[in-house]
Amino acid sequence: MKRFAGFPAALAVALVMAACGDGGGKGGDTVQVGVEAPVTGQYASFGAQLTNGGQLAVEDINAAGGVLGKKLELDTGDDACDPKQAVAVANQMTANGVALVVGGYCSGSSIPASKVYAESNTIQISPASTNPVLTDDRAGPNIYRVCGRDDQQGGVAGKYLAEHFADKNIAFVHDKTAYGKGLADETLKAMNAAGKKEAMYEAITAGEKDYSALVSKLKQANIDVLYFGGYHTEAGLIIRQMRDQGMNTTLMGGDALVTQEFWSITGPAGEGTLMTFSPDPRKNPAAAEVVKRFKDKGIEPEGYVLYTYAAFQAWKQAAEKAQSVDSAEVTKALNDTEFDTVIGKFRFNEKGDPNLPPYAVYRWSNGTYEQLAGDEAPKAAAN
Repeated sequence: MKRFAGFPAALAVALVMAACGDGGGKGGDTVQVGVEAPVTGQYASFGAQLTNGGQLAVEDINAAGGVLGKKLELDTGDDACDPKQAVAVANQMTANGVALVVGGYCSGSSIPASKVYAESNTIQISPASTNPVLTDDRAGPNIYRVCGRDDQQGGVAGKYLAEHFADKNIAFVHDKTAYGKGLADETLKAMNAAGKKEAMYEAITAGEKDYSALVSKLKQANIDVLYFGGYHTEAGLIIRQMRDQGMNTTLMGGDALVTQEFWSITGPAGEGTLMTFSPDPRKNPAAAEVVKRFKDKGIEPEGYVLYTYAAFQAWKQAAEKAQSVDSAEVTKALNDTEFDTVIGKFRFNEKGDPNLPPYAVYRWSNGTYEQLAGDEAPKAAAN
């Protein structure tokens, strides 16, 4: 497995082309494939989800004979959820002739990287980037995702807030990222459409440690529920600082809270936190054998681990239908196939989005998260 760091794109292209000639994806006995993920930085726990999913997928595909008789060779590119670094990684990947890139995680890096993949005819399948722009403003027909979208996720969250907190003061806070602001705005739009108005709308800067000023403002406004559009680190810090100021306020967020690292940050202060995520693929009977293999390796396949695995499965099935790993031929098959994967059966629509089941609401409790029944009322947050 090769690992690319995020150095300047022009140098990356020159070095990789010098080392690899016409690229590992262009011929020979192997096919180059890649994972683009935040291997380092504050989102590295999600990068681990993508790299773990990709490594076992490639291992399993190769053990079953590869794709069209060729073994896969996995490259890993560290985009650190930084747009410029993501473009550099995309240039490295395409120069190396990869046939497929699964990634990235953060929408703010996946969207600019998708332009590079589109221009080079490299298939990109994101397992985790949920901002609608990725496919609404699709850079090319070879760009896909196997996760849901923030307008879907926000629709579920907004309706839940309106129904379960109709008489409460609800604040919205986002972290100014493509993911965080987009999700907060979609949730707010859905909540307003359901007849509930917000009490406050604020923004923070991601990466800061002290949110006491924000918390004081929330406390003064008697906020009962905080909807946070952003990632697990900031969410965890805000929860802890709310508890430090004696606030019982319930926090609700999105799929970026689907990592054990969230509870590592909050501890018991995270009790009762709500979030939206797709139906847990670990409970899919079709995934049982793969889930066991992950656990045998000491890996809990939470969050987007199985989505990454499924992206490789879909590409393999499309390549075998096309009888080719050529991007144009595989793209045609991706558009005209029902895939049977660990996250369920699905097809891609004309935008490159999957027709998977809708989002559900989950609650963190005692260090784990469980899906709530549709009519289940939330429990109070811990003091």
